[in-house]
Amino acid sequence: MSNLLKVYCKNIGEYIPFEGGMTLMDIYKGIADRIEGTPICAQVNNRTEDMQFPLFSPKQVLFLTKESPSGHRVYVRSLCMMLYRAVVALYPGVRLVIEHSVSRGYYCRLTGDITVNEEVVDRLKEYMRELVKRDIRFERKERLTTDVISIFEKQGLDDKVKLMRTLHELYTVYYRLDGVCDSYYGNLAPSTGMLKVFDLVLYKEGFLLMGIDSDNPDMPASPLVQEKLYSAFTDYLAFNRVIGVDDAGDLNETVAKKETAMLINVAEALHDKKIGRISDEISRRYAGGGAKIVLIAGPSSSGKTTFTKRLAIQLMTNLLEPKMISLDDYFVNRENTPRDESGDYDYESLYALDLEAFNRDLNTLIAGGEIDLPTYNFELGQRVYKGRKLKLNDNSVLLIEGIHGLNPELTSHIDEKLKYMIYVSALTTISIDDHNWVPTTDNRLLRRIIRDYKYRGVSAIDTIRRWPSVRRGEERWIFPYQENADAMFNSSLIFELGVMKEFADEILKGVPRDMPEYAEAFRLRKLLSYFTPITDRLIPSTSLLREFLGGSSFHY
Repeated sequence: MSNLLKVYCKNIGEYIPFEGGMTLMDIYKGIADRIEGTPICAQVNNRTEDMQFPLFSPKQVLFLTKESPSGHRVYVRSLCMMLYRAVVALYPGVRLVIEHSVSRGYYCRLTGDITVNEEVVDRLKEYMRELVKRDIRFERKERLTTDVISIFEKQGLDDKVKLMRTLHELYTVYYRLDGVCDSYYGNLAPSTGMLKVFDLVLYKEGFLLMGIDSDNPDMPASPLVQEKLYSAFTDYLAFNRVIGVDDAGDLNETVAKKETAMLINVAEALHDKKIGRISDEISRRYAGGGAKIVLIAGPSSSGKTTFTKRLAIQLMTNLLEPKMISLDDYFVNRENTPRDESGDYDYESLYALDLEAFNRDLNTLIAGGEIDLPTYNFELGQRVYKGRKLKLNDNSVLLIEGIHGLNPELTSHIDEKLKYMIYVSALTTISIDDHNWVPTTDNRLLRRIIRDYKYRGVSAIDTIRRWPSVRRGEERWIFPYQENADAMFNSSLIFELGVMKEFADEILKGVPRDMPEYAEAFRLRKLLSYFTPITDRLIPSTSLLREFLGGSSFHY
């Protein structure tokens, strides 16, 4: 017994003896009856690992179920490999592309000699169910990158081969399932038997891979109609294909060829064009007696502020006079602010705003009157008046930026004809490879980490810690209303992960290993590791990315 090591299990708050070389699964089996739920992965010293991870020294371990954020990502990745195995078995030579998250699922396309229909989707679904019944292990492997390249070349995974050749790693981790190999930027489940809950649903030209429902983990999520969001993604994916940059491998090759300047110029020009078109549509409706009020909403770090400033410029070129109101100035006094489930002030709630005062002021402005603009003093937690006046002229258009802009209740007293609503978000369209997409949420979180650190004196630890609360607020107050938008603007830039890499990586390095937030910091650094750094010197001062990196010509 003297040769035994000990692992501290956070789930039960005890030290567990083990022999060197035992895996997390081995250790779990010895205490399974004392842990609630079945773990799909674990955090080892605040770093997420799969259940095959061997231990050779004392560690701190926290076993995670599929309901946890890390566990849910593992679950979805594992479903993706199971789907890939089904495609290889049923439709040899067909390419599976998993593009992005939409309609509560993950949009998948099949390219090659195939037409996606109900029969195809049903066959894939049945094959995946058989894999679940067989309870096959996801085998974790690590070999020389040259060997892995050979394996992937034989399987026709050219996107992965291209990426690996740009990364110049000596060894590469991959997984094998039932004789088929694939790679993911995170861990997979122990076996297919753990993946009982899923669905495939025919959708547009492809289908949706549905994971577990967040409210009922025993059931697959149900698709949600998001036609406008899908179109926004599709438009940018078409743009990606035209310029020949679909994934990290393509982007890294562009950097190696010293062609990033043109890529940046084209991507920024696309933003200009999109904003100009929205401005033209507002001007057209304005001329017809509508669109007097433009409401601009979007989740955290979507670039709403810079978008609003650039839209104002475009409106001026159309001979309109933009006036701006900040929703933040209509916060109720702090003591009247609603509280969240933790008892903290919930500033992301719609009811943190004085809706009555806001609508009263809007109606006064529309009627041609003048209002006293409030200013919210965050130090005092009170709305104060500093003599600021606002009155709309004959050619004025009112721009209102805030997370609640698309919520009908915000402007319930305003004639619908007078409103034009815009949804702004960083809908990331570049992927790592065909089977690994970049979550929009991760793109926004990286933006926020950089901005909070540079301009708000907030550490990466605090930003990461706060992020789940931000996401809950978005799920409740923003995303349900995004389809109300008259226009959707994708603020992401195809090159931005390469530009943000060195900024974010340096900040994330500062998260100590003994902090729970280290796991998320490590995961984000892993994501960034797939992208070759790109200098920010070529990015114009009007770019939306400047809102986060600094160097903007706009005043914030």
